[in-house]
Amino acid sequence: MLKVIQTEKNPLWRGTIGGMILGSIVTMTSSLIILLTGEKGEKTYKATTIAILVSTGIGFGGGLLMGKKKEERPTEAVANKEVTTKEWKDWRNFQVVKKVKESQEITSFYLQPQDQETLPDFLPGQFLTIKLDIPEQAKPVIRTYSLSDYAQKQTFYRLSIKRELAPKGLDVPPGVSSNFMHDRVDVGSIIPCKPPNGKFFLDLQKTTPIVLVSNGVGITPMIAMAKAATIHNPQRKVWFFHGARDGSFHALREEMGELAKNNPNLYVHYAYSKPRPEDEGFYHSTGYVDTDLICSLVKEEADYFLCGSPAFMESLRSGLREAGVPDSRVFFEMFTKEKKSETKEPIETSKPTITVTTMNEQQVIFQQSQVSASWNDEAGSLLELAENTGLSPDYSCRQGICGTCECKLVEGEVEYLQPPSATVADGNVLICISKPKTAKVVLDI
Repeated sequence: MLKVIQTEKNPLWRGTIGGMILGSIVTMTSSLIILLTGEKGEKTYKATTIAILVSTGIGFGGGLLMGKKKEERPTEAVANKEVTTKEWKDWRNFQVVKKVKESQEITSFYLQPQDQETLPDFLPGQFLTIKLDIPEQAKPVIRTYSLSDYAQKQTFYRLSIKRELAPKGLDVPPGVSSNFMHDRVDVGSIIPCKPPNGKFFLDLQKTTPIVLVSNGVGITPMIAMAKAATIHNPQRKVWFFHGARDGSFHALREEMGELAKNNPNLYVHYAYSKPRPEDEGFYHSTGYVDTDLICSLVKEEADYFLCGSPAFMESLRSGLREAGVPDSRVFFEMFTKEKKSETKEPIETSKPTITVTTMNEQQVIFQQSQVSASWNDEAGSLLELAENTGLSPDYSCRQGICGTCECKLVEGEVEYLQPPSATVADGNVLICISKPKTAKVVLDI
């Protein structure tokens, strides 16, 4: 009977059923007592009536409470489902729980969500967008870094970041974000992050052999890919090529060594350009990773994934094309792009609305900032135009990869200088790789 009451969803019906059951029990019990004892009369019938009414009320209330108790105490499975199905869309605070120096230039940061809720899976090769509050900077610095680890179930995210020094012979400052991470971010630091993203990733459903080629810090997404292939499809052939100056600049070498021991289909080759005596036994060839080296070892059709310095990747792409590898089998991603060296003087922005337009030029209005400027072919992208008018929109990759510069297109149309890699919401645009298409463009900046 209790199960009948508990399975009823409607609280009024639960109470009614409970009242009817208990009232019926009391009624039958009272009738039986009267029959056996022969007690009759007004007092007996009055007491019996009161007992039936009270029991019916108690049954009604008990039915309601049974339902209430069940509704207010969800099972653990339901509670866990509610946690795991929460959607993470914007910034979420992560805490650095571990910091490890991997080489002379690269340090790894292990991040866990401050809210201690579950982490979504990501595709090996994708990146994490982070926001750094650097005291010397007027606004938060937003950067993207490849996720350098992969597991069947994510309990943390790992970023392995290279310290970017000032280039020799150039009047260019060292990397603001990378030096801040190395010098001033430690265990306990809080870093806001956006969900993993990016279209440079390994398809885990395919079985085609893969060739992972990197130099320097380009090793980071390649390790994630190699680990994912080992976990999900250990029969898939994987060639792992990496170039470094010497062992002191080779990050995560021991980690890859352990992975190769457990995967007979993972073939590793390290090339050191200037090996030290103590590096003996830890590398396979002297020189650089190039197309000749790759083609001498890979004799079958495969998909190629490249990550490293721009010159390194351009050389490989050209060499693979000459070796007969179709462009459709070569995948790469780079996050560095030089800004134009010439900059325009910022336009005075003390007035509420500023307009700088000339004939035959397209007008761009930055609505939130109440700034208007003219665009021509020399102005570059809409991001560069905004910067040259004194604005500072969020950006990171400047190549349409990370999606950081995405904003709403209020009016007009734009066209892309190159196809975007990031997913762009309807009605939004990436200003880092777009230019005006119509005479007037209004952006929500």
